[in-house]
Amino acid sequence: MLAGVPIGARVVVRHLIEDGDRATDALGPLLEHTGTHLVVDTRRGRVRVALEDVVAAKAVPPAPARRRSAAGT
Repeated sequence: MLAGVPIGARVVVRHLIEDGDRATDALGPLLEHTGTHLVVDTRRGRVRVALEDVVAAKAVPPAPARRRSAAGT
């Protein structure tokens, strides 16, 4: 999965957690891709995902720019 996606590209990776009972997403820049795992830099920190736990993965567009609130001017 994610073959051809360069390191640093923004990705979303759906992967199994809790012994495969549930799934969650990791969204952020791809930091590492090996034959056994991926590392994604999410807002909550780096997430290491074993390839065997990946359900789906794809590159996604860059995050939209944050908008300033009217109160913050």
